[in-house]
Amino acid sequence: MNHLLSLLAAPKGYFLIFVFVLADTLGFPLPAGLVLLAAGATVASGTLSASGALVVAFVGFLLGDILLFVLGRHMGWSLLGVLCWVSFNPENCILRSADLFYKRGKMALLISKFIPGINTMAAPLAGSMKMRFRQFLGFDSAAALLYVVLYGGVGFLFRDFLAVMIRSIQRAGYVFSDVLIAVAILYVVYRLWLYQKSKVYDVVPRVEVGEVVRRLKSEEKNRVLIADVRSHGYYDADAKRIRGSIRLEPNQLVEELKTLPRDRDIFLYCT
Repeated sequence: MNHLLSLLAAPKGYFLIFVFVLADTLGFPLPAGLVLLAAGATVASGTLSASGALVVAFVGFLLGDILLFVLGRHMGWSLLGVLCWVSFNPENCILRSADLFYKRGKMALLISKFIPGINTMAAPLAGSMKMRFRQFLGFDSAAALLYVVLYGGVGFLFRDFLAVMIRSIQRAGYVFSDVLIAVAILYVVYRLWLYQKSKVYDVVPRVEVGEVVRRLKSEEKNRVLIADVRSHGYYDADAKRIRGSIRLEPNQLVEELKTLPRDRDIFLYCT
């Protein structure tokens, strides 16, 4: 933190705020929240201008989100899969983000920046769900402004408290380093465990369309059930479905599973 404060106090402080915020918005592991805390403390010391720090941070958030929104609109879930790759379970990561939109609607954009793991997903998800750009810009601008003001304001108001914390951490530096190393090791072990656990989903059983059609035309047709599992945002009341299929909402899958028959072969599809 001391090093960060000294960097922000330099003439390139505004540029560093912009770079850190933009990189964090695009999914890089850089702590935008920590940088904004440091920026607020630097503003309190009189080194940086409050309006200047606010503007560069806000623009960094907005540019990153607009870029992800546009890419999400053109690349769809393939981009979301790339952004979720570090989770070792892209499907779960995407569905958690989609679930936030399903439950909160467009208001999800206002709170997504405060939720680790979803903050980077909100903009491309909004783009892939064909949200109007003007509407997205309004909600996203409000969210970015709220985030910058909140974190920067905390750094500004509690500058002395942050200084005390920094001195305390420096005095107990060797203990802090040991704890940090232990946490890093546990994190790596946890990630490896998740990877092994999710390997079972690497191969998803598939069936050719012709095979399904053949079974629907045979005496087995009463044992076949087709389900549309398009996620919220890709499906509405007017959407076309395969004749005879049922609708399953993936964001309510636990409840939906309770209604499915146990004596039929179930085929899932999405578009």
